[in-house]
Amino acid sequence: MKLDANALRYLTKDDFRVLTAVEMGMRNHEIVPAELVDRIAGLKHGGTYKVLRNLLKNKLVHHDATKYDGYRLTYLGYDFLAIKTLVNRGVFASVGRQIGVGKESDIFEVATEDGTVLAMKLHRLGRTSFRAVKSKRDYLRHRRSFNWLYLSRLAALKEFAFMKALGDHGFPVPTAVDCNRHCVIMSLVQGYPLVQVKELQNPDDVFDTILGLIVRLAEHGLIHCDFNEFNIMIDDDEKITVIDFPQMVSVSHRNAQMFFDRDIECIYKFFNKRFNLTSEKNEEQDGSESDGEGNTRPSFLSVKKTAGSLDKELAASGFTRKEQVEMEKYIDEDAEGHDSGSDDDDEEEEVGDAVPIDSLRIDQDHNDEPDCNLASRDSGVPGSFSEEHGTSCSGENRLESSPSGRNGDAKEPLESEGKMLSQEDEDNDDSLSDDDEEEKDAELTKKLNKQRKKAIAAAHGRRRPVSSRNAYKDKGKGTMNSKIQRQACKW
Repeated sequence: MKLDANALRYLTKDDFRVLTAVEMGMRNHEIVPAELVDRIAGLKHGGTYKVLRNLLKNKLVHHDATKYDGYRLTYLGYDFLAIKTLVNRGVFASVGRQIGVGKESDIFEVATEDGTVLAMKLHRLGRTSFRAVKSKRDYLRHRRSFNWLYLSRLAALKEFAFMKALGDHGFPVPTAVDCNRHCVIMSLVQGYPLVQVKELQNPDDVFDTILGLIVRLAEHGLIHCDFNEFNIMIDDDEKITVIDFPQMVSVSHRNAQMFFDRDIECIYKFFNKRFNLTSEKNEEQDGSESDGEGNTRPSFLSVKKTAGSLDKELAASGFTRKEQVEMEKYIDEDAEGHDSGSDDDDEEEEVGDAVPIDSLRIDQDHNDEPDCNLASRDSGVPGSFSEEHGTSCSGENRLESSPSGRNGDAKEPLESEGKMLSQEDEDNDDSLSDDDEEEKDAELTKKLNKQRKKAIAAAHGRRRPVSSRNAYKDKGKGTMNSKIQRQACKW
């Protein structure tokens, strides 16, 4: 929407009061009801509706009556609120022509009272040319629903913070003056976009300067992510100025290397195509990365973060204070868990020597024998099941030892090579151990059922079971179903 600042001359205090009321109502309403606007504005004698008609005439608000009678702010109304606030602060006094347009912002000239010309950038997310904000930017973070006006405000705040921090550290960026809502005021750069430049006196020096800026940003912990000829300004003295910062990320971002290499590749391609550079620097992009001092193509792995930590100070994408604390806690817990895990492994090795691995195999001829592995796992102590019943899981102990049953009969080992017990003795052992096994199985089943119920209750939480649609028929004392249920209870 084209910004026409002439309408600002004819807007009154009541108009801005109603605009502010619509803005406040849009915090929790997509379409603000007219009654709510009237209550927030607090104008006398129903003056809100008259003002809304005037604002609707100037396209500062949009009327929607599909579900209820309501209004919402347009980008033009949001522009007027931001401009009015900045004018009241004394940041500038007049608005000039439009000097630039992008997929997510518009640039205008503004002037102060003493005649100093500044640049005003109005963020306009949600255009048809750039609607993939959720996948391309991290403005949303944990939010699911969003408003284009609110996202534009977040983008403006982020760009203002990056611009001010980079300017304080000596980077060639515009000077950040002020910020309000989705509007950023900065110094006007006297130059041209690099994409419009056809010839350069020293293209090699400009090329080295641009690559040095990318590496210097990485040393401070930041990656531009959109470092190309459209976001580089150059003046008559071939001095470089970098613009457009909302998409900057930290070097700790999971895709930081890809973004860094993409910025380097964009600069190499542009200078190779536009200025036809045949120096060794551009020839290296096909193969080698090092060819002497000063002729090395920048690599993300070779850059060391030694100059500072701007990504931490500005909470850049990929590196926040909360994530840093969580990462440190995770590292400490992992180290402690590794130490305790090594101790547990040593204990398990000592315990594991008592139970041979061959004894844990399933034998088809002895299906009635208890599984020591399962029993020890349920009881928590290896071999406890076998110790209670007087039996051994080891094949050698089972064959060589003479277990004593309750009837006191002695069992003699067979002299055959298989060393198998007699069929009568096995029947006696099975009949004696069946009762104990059934008791233990019953107790084990009860414990498992209790644990299963607790796990199901914990998984469902406090959710109540969904009753059937006909549940209301069973309620009441006079229904036939309730009488039958009471009779059944008595029986």
